[in-house]
This record gives sequence, structure tokens and C-alpha cells, in this order.
Amino acid sequence: MPLVRRHLLAGGLAALALPAAAAETGSPAPGGTAVASRTALRMELALAAHAPSTPTGLAISHGGRVFVMMPRFTGKETVTVGEVLPDGSVKPYPDQATNTPDAGRPQATFFHVPNGVFAPDDSLWLLDSGLPEGKGAPVPGGAKLVQMDLATNRIVRMIPLEAGIVPTSSLNDLRVEIRPGRQRAYITDQGQGEDGAILAVDLATGQVARRLAEHASTKSQKGVVKFVEERPVMQTKGDSPPQHPKGGANGIALSPDGSRLYYAPLMARRLYSVETAGLLDPKVSDAEVAATVKDLGEKGMTGGLTTDSKDRVYLSLQEQNAVGRRDPDGTITVIASDPRLIWADTFWITADRWLYISAAQVNRRPEYNHGRDLQEPPYAILRVRIDADPVDGLAQ
Repeated sequence: MPLVRRHLLAGGLAALALPAAAAETGSPAPGGTAVASRTALRMELALAAHAPSTPTGLAISHGGRVFVMMPRFTGKETVTVGEVLPDGSVKPYPDQATNTPDAGRPQATFFHVPNGVFAPDDSLWLLDSGLPEGKGAPVPGGAKLVQMDLATNRIVRMIPLEAGIVPTSSLNDLRVEIRPGRQRAYITDQGQGEDGAILAVDLATGQVARRLAEHASTKSQKGVVKFVEERPVMQTKGDSPPQHPKGGANGIALSPDGSRLYYAPLMARRLYSVETAGLLDPKVSDAEVAATVKDLGEKGMTGGLTTDSKDRVYLSLQEQNAVGRRDPDGTITVIASDPRLIWADTFWITADRWLYISAAQVNRRPEYNHGRDLQEPPYAILRVRIDADPVDGLAQ
């Protein structure tokens, strides 16, 4: 799915152009010479999205349509799902009415959509956490999976997630797996405190299972500090002392054969995986599921994850404005970096082997800057070539 040149924005390229200094490899220092730091590949600006609010989620259809998801962090956001047009403007998707939360019609309107993914049939699956103000208990009936038909731009299916959530849930990311005899979705619940969880959904029956709740691998880890743009990310409110943000299970990715689910808390530096076979089986206990968890080691501070056909996990390295790749043997390589990649967040790999990633600028939001909104639209969607096929969105 090549994104044709009309999708590359001349205006956006200028607005988000790399500063001249970024291309330099080093310069003489007084009394001697400076050694240039090692650098990864630079990234290409694919789109500059004029999103009305923080665009964390990203998904690209087989035909090249680009969608961003904008969580309702405060309740003031007017749009939570948008389509990025070739000129960079973002229109509500499928329309403004659907993007206007209505507690009286919780299954027909969007409350807080942090992410979405495409299935092999090119339908768009959206995750709604049911949080119209980004916090508090989810609206009854509001937490759901929604399947969109891109041909008609209409909702064709809705799967309630009520059975898998708790009052402190904050559903964050998902993967959809469609293969013969197996139709599933996997969802991370970041939580609104320290505890997270994994949800598994049978798309054929609507069964929902909540797993690894309060497990160490899904918890926000104490004592962890995240640095973005050379500053610690701290929640600030009035005269209260700055607080470390909390976030449990966040990024999620699926192995090519569907046997393991990779995941990581937002506030943690380690990567984990769990076997998928028992997640939906009521005969498998929580303890038995937990016994299949593997601690895969250090991976840096990340948001989104994704995988390729070689079972390599891509890491959104938020502290380095970079993209990392973890090989099956545990080797991690920084494959690309770019100063425009501010708060690296959600990945999407297209069939023509472009890896796209959103720059969400979450660290510039008011809650981390004493009430000042330091976000600077347009928001960059960057890309880099890779040497493998995607796992998400293709028939298995």
C-alpha cells in the first residue's frame, strides 16, 4: 500500500523540517575537535496532521487512508477519531455526531478512543474505553470494540467490553487476529492507578476475559522516571508537588503465529510476553496464565509496540525520539531517530514495508507543564523503510 506523493505535504514538510544542525556530524571545539555521536537513520515525514487534539493512535488502510485516534484526556476534546486528508486536515470519522459522546446511546457514539487497527478485510476496529473525560468509571455500555466498514463509513458491528473492565479501567491499545478458526482481539487496560490487565476477546462469540490483573508485568512500576525532550515527565497541578505519572499495561503486539502477546506498562522499562492459548479458555486459571509470562528484559521507555513477519518487536523509544527493534535473540537496535518524533507513540507497518509512527507530543500537554499547553501542531507522522512484512492487518 504505497502512500502516493500527493499524501506528502509540502507545507507540512516545511513546517516540520529538520533544523540545519540536525544534519551536522560534528564541529570543531575550542582547542581541539569534537567527535560526532553515532546516529541512526533519519526518518521521512509522511504527513503533518493538523489534529484538533493529541493524536496518539494511528492506523492506515490497505488503500492508503490514514486515521488518527485522539483520546479525551479532559472531556473538552470535540473529536476522538479522525481521518487525515491529503492536505493534512483532520475530519471527524465517520462524522461529528458519532464523535459526540452520548451516555443515552453508549453503543452508538464514541467516548474515548485511544487506538484502532485494521483487520485483513480492511475494516477498521476501534477501541473505545468509555471515558468521556479521560478518568473516572467508564460510562455503562461505553467500553466497546467497534468495527467500521470503510466502503460505507458505517458501524457494522459492536462488541461490549463490560465483562472485562473495572471502575478504574482505562483501555489503551489493541491487536486483532483473524485466521482460520480464530478471530480474536487483545486489549491492554492501562488502569488509572498502578494496576493494569490484559483483555482477550472472542470476536465470533463476544466472550471477554480479563487476565493478569494486578500481575507484576501489567503494573505501573514505582520509582521509574520518564525523560522526554530532556525533561522528566511529571504531572503538575496548582501548587501541589509534581507527581510521577502512572500507567500499567500499555503497548501491545502479537507474534506472527499468534502464539504470544508482547506487552509493556507505560511506566516500566521491561518488555513481557504471555502465551495466548489460555487467555480465553475458562478452564485455564489465572495462575496458569501467569505461569506463561516471560520477562524479556530491558527495552527502554516506550509507548506503542508492533511486530513484523520475522517476529521482531519494534519499540517507540520516547526518551530518544527514536525507533528501536528487538530481535528474537534479545538484541535491540536503534534503527531510526528524528527530533520531530516527540513522544513516539503508535506504529503501523504497510504492505510495502514502510513503518509509520505517530509523534503525539503528550509530554507537552498542560497536565505536565503547570497548566500550559505546549503542543505545536501539526503533528508529525514519520516513516522509515524496513525489511520485513507486517503482522497487523494482513491475513494469517
